Amino acid sequence: MGFLDKFKKHGAEIKDKAADLAASQGDKIDTGIDKAADLASKATQGKYDDKIGGAADKAKDAADKLAEDGRA
Repeated sequence: MGFLDKFKKHGAEIKDKAADLAASQGDKIDTGIDKAADLASKATQGKYDDKIGGAADKAKDAADKLAEDGRA
């Protein structure tokens, strides 16, 4: 059985665990996303701040949506 076969078999279980984690650790996830965005901004010397900020916002929204699925 290959990696993808195992992933397909346990995909729903993995998603549920990720959703539970996102629900319980949402503040830490947001902090991590902010730190990564700051690091990327420094690495690019602020040249792509608008794109980095947009990507960070989308990542936070995705984490929030995953957390909502975990609470449901």
